[in-house]
Amino acid sequence: MRYLTDRKRALGLGAAKTGTEHHWILIVTGVALAGLIPAFVLIFGRALGGSHADVVATFSRPFPALVALLTLFVGLFHFRKGAQTAIEDYTRGIRRTVLLIAMICITYSAMAAGLYAIIRIAL
Repeated sequence: MRYLTDRKRALGLGAAKTGTEHHWILIVTGVALAGLIPAFVLIFGRALGGSHADVVATFSRPFPALVALLTLFVGLFHFRKGAQTAIEDYTRGIRRTVLLIAMICITYSAMAAGLYAIIRIAL
């Protein structure tokens, strides 16, 4: 039977050696999203329904473009970590591997497409 040493208990390292780090990443991104989402909704809400020129003018300014970029990046990163946790907890074997690879590919593809679209509008 294995016991946690004082060092492992102090470091918070479990069997996988990444559980505490993974948890803190989810906490930090969740807190960041708590501030970013309302700002994004306000900026996007003002631009919604406007002409193409109005939307381009809105997102050409640095602050709205930065808020949109950060919301997209942090939101999808948070999704990736949360989905990874759910997949690791509830699947086993080859299904787990396939789902993890598919989820990572889809997340990074959505992140790249969104970043490209926002940068293209902003510039």
